[in-house]
Parts: sequence; structure tokens; C-alpha cells
Amino acid sequence: MREHKNFWDRNAGLYDCFMRKDRAVYEKMYELIRPVVKDKTVLEVATGTGLIAKHIVKAAAHIEATDASPEMITEAKRGNYSAKLRFSVQDMFSLPYASKSFDVVIVSNALHIVPQPEKSLREIKRVLKDDGVLIAPTFTHAENSFLGKIKAFFMNLAGFPLHSKWTSEEYLKFLQQNDWTVRKSVVLKASFPLTYTECVKSEV
Repeated sequence: MREHKNFWDRNAGLYDCFMRKDRAVYEKMYELIRPVVKDKTVLEVATGTGLIAKHIVKAAAHIEATDASPEMITEAKRGNYSAKLRFSVQDMFSLPYASKSFDVVIVSNALHIVPQPEKSLREIKRVLKDDGVLIAPTFTHAENSFLGKIKAFFMNLAGFPLHSKWTSEEYLKFLQQNDWTVRKSVVLKASFPLTYTECVKSEV
């Protein structure tokens, strides 16, 4: 994970600026998330600068927002935010929380940039309650437009760690293969296609 941490540490100060162009899409995503987290105990892994957590915290009972990058968490802690929200540096592959601790876990735009997304999903499953919900919006880069492909090329040159290029259909299949039942999915049009998903644990 070290090389990926370094990329995010280096770019933490630019992240919010980079995401601003997709603000309207993110507003739509917040609208989808808020009813799911209403009065719930929430964990967000790979929170980055805390954009999602800060926009949905009013609806939630409490949010633990974590990221592997210390610089991202430093950025997330800037400014005023709700006392219901706590930021900390954590490893998404080895979380410090007890099993079945959270009603909702959010992992947004992270599963495609880690080398072992299956391992992260196993850890998420461990800390999520049996009747809990996983919210896992992810850029599905295999469906990039021509312009999107050009953007992705330059991001790759900058060291962006893209490990999985899924279509929306492939991404949903990947979740199902890892014992999640997709209860809702919506493709949102952003700089890159964004597949918003809500999942529950599959009956084994």
C-alpha cells in the first residue's frame, strides 16, 4: 500500500479542487446516501478529504471516517464539522473495530484503486452488522468516453493507482462474486462513469 499512500499524500491538497468539477454528481450521490444513513452508525473507509462524510453527517447518528493517507486526514480535519464525525488514519484491510459494529459502511471510489479489493470487502463485511448496508460507489473506467480515456491516460502518467477497470456490469458481478447482494445500482454521469451501489450481505 505504500506507493498508493504516497500518491494520495502528495495530492491531498489538490483533491477537493480536482473533485469540484463533479460537484453536481456528488450532490446527487449525497441525496441517495442520506436516507440510508439516517440515524445510523456509519463507517467510511477511504474517506479522502471527508467530502462525503461532511455532506451526510447531519442525517447519521455517528460517522467514523477513515483513510490510509495521513495527509488526506489532515485535509479532512480542516475547518468546522459536526461533533458526530470523527476522522482517523486507518488501514482498510485491517480495521480496528469490533465485528458487526456498524449499520452502514461506505467505500467510495476506492475499490478500483487498491490491489486486493476482495480483501477490503472481507474486512468491511466483518465490521458490518448482518442487516447492515454497504454503499460502494465506484468509477467504472472501462466505460470511459474518448475524453475520459485521455484524462485517465494523464492520471496514469501522474501515478494514479488504477488497478481495476470495470464496466458497471462487471463491477456489480464482482460484488456478487464476493458474497454481496446488490439491492440498488445507478450509473451517474461524471468525468468518468460512476456506478452507485447499495449492497447487503448475501445469504451463505
